[in-house]
Amino acid sequence: MNHTRTICHFVPPYVQSEVSKNTDGAAADKSQKSLSDAARKRRGDALGRSARGAAPGLAPAPTGTSRREVYDSANTANQRVTLVRPEGSPETKDVEVINAYDNAGVVRGYFKQVLNRDSIDNTGLDLILNVHYGTAYNNAFWDGDEMTFGDGDGVIFAGFARSLDVVAHELAHGVTQYASGLIYQKESGALNEHFSDVFGTSITQWANHESPEQADWLIGDEIMGPDLYGEALRSMRHPGTAYDNPILGKDPQPDHYANRYTGTGDNGGVHINSGIPNRAFYLAATELGDTLVAARIWYHALHFLVPNSTFAQAAVQVAESARILVKAGVVPKGAAQIVRGAWHAVGVG
Repeated sequence: MNHTRTICHFVPPYVQSEVSKNTDGAAADKSQKSLSDAARKRRGDALGRSARGAAPGLAPAPTGTSRREVYDSANTANQRVTLVRPEGSPETKDVEVINAYDNAGVVRGYFKQVLNRDSIDNTGLDLILNVHYGTAYNNAFWDGDEMTFGDGDGVIFAGFARSLDVVAHELAHGVTQYASGLIYQKESGALNEHFSDVFGTSITQWANHESPEQADWLIGDEIMGPDLYGEALRSMRHPGTAYDNPILGKDPQPDHYANRYTGTGDNGGVHINSGIPNRAFYLAATELGDTLVAARIWYHALHFLVPNSTFAQAAVQVAESARILVKAGVVPKGAAQIVRGAWHAVGVG
């Protein structure tokens, strides 16, 4: 498979625009956009070199050890500036280094123990993590090779590496990159974002030993700074209710296919429309009574999607995966019917 590399930011562009418009200080500074643009340009340059036959991408070939390496960007727009914590080395005093290292370890452990996957690419890809990217940078991103975290401005957003949701979500973009290569635009892009939220919440619930009823089903609540405390970026339980305030505006996510976004912004609604399948996953996990069971079904289905898959195609495949896993004794009887009902409830299928 041609593993299409796409840069995927945690904070959606429409949220960044609202923050820039409605606040002062570091959060509104034009450097926020320039840092994101620098990352996009670096990715484009790297892919261009790869296409011309030069050294591919930014990362070396996978070593097959699944090791973690945390680098300090030293508040520059560069990656891999200084290696501050390789796998197995003593803990540092830098809380962002600790968070990135520990949370990546939880993500790696989940994929190995729950889904029997060896790192992001299933062949031991090393986990490269960059902290202190830029100055007061309000975002984090997966760029096809590695993870990069901003420190946040401390007012609107806090350090991004502190959130297991963020680390799991962004590394899961790599899983999707290698498993199905979902193109990052329109419905396939919304599915790409959706699968990252699926694994993000599943990993968090697994780490916290939470049931579907105990979980908050919020994405991004851990990175909210003092001015947004109590808000989140997305709600999988009730898309469209994650936030409503003068800084971020109102959460635009629909919870039903009939209300999907059809504009050109946000790469055709990749973050916005992910609320539709997110709601389907929440409904399925809740009725199954186990988020890990639902995640196993979704993970199986991910491998049978094609790069331009639609919501309807995903719904069919997830139901088929449930049927296959029921037959194999991996998930309980009735799972296929529950999954189909969940997609129907959001207007898909």
